[in-house]
Amino acid sequence: MIKSLSRLFAFALVTVSLGLTVHAGSPGMVDFGKFTPPGKGNEFVEVQVRSNLLIFAAQLVEKEQPDAAKLLRSVQLVRVNVVGLTDENREETLKRVQKIRQDLESHGWERNVNVQGNGGEDVGVYTQTGGGETLAGVAITVVDSKHVVLVNVVGDIRPEQIAALGESLNINPLKEIGAATKK
Repeated sequence: MIKSLSRLFAFALVTVSLGLTVHAGSPGMVDFGKFTPPGKGNEFVEVQVRSNLLIFAAQLVEKEQPDAAKLLRSVQLVRVNVVGLTDENREETLKRVQKIRQDLESHGWERNVNVQGNGGEDVGVYTQTGGGETLAGVAITVVDSKHVVLVNVVGDIRPEQIAALGESLNINPLKEIGAATKK
């Protein structure tokens, strides 16, 4: 699970170095709401990268990673939240993740990946189509014993772009998303 978490977080960081209502004003966008840091010494990350920075990042990687650059140009927003779980916030945060998942499913998002691990790991990957053969959004929810990770990628995204990015960066969850959305 830690590898999955680190790979998802790595994807977010790669995108950065290169963004509880499901419909938050734009197709594919998920409003996870505001999170309060869990306290001193516990992990808390908020990343929100919009299209202007993503276009700049695409220019930086164009020569070495043309598939990644193409994907970055089609993305409007990447949002990542990582919240460390403590005794004080665990119950509320886990209920919030369940509510987000229920909202996604009730608003027509398709759950493409569902992983339930022996150690309590729980991963859900949801997609919303943009009409035709593109995705308007990808939402990823990850829960393990120490963290909750929420990722939302919004844009006009082709599944093969996600799979190609996963292949080029060797990020298995992205490869799986691409494979799952081709079905």
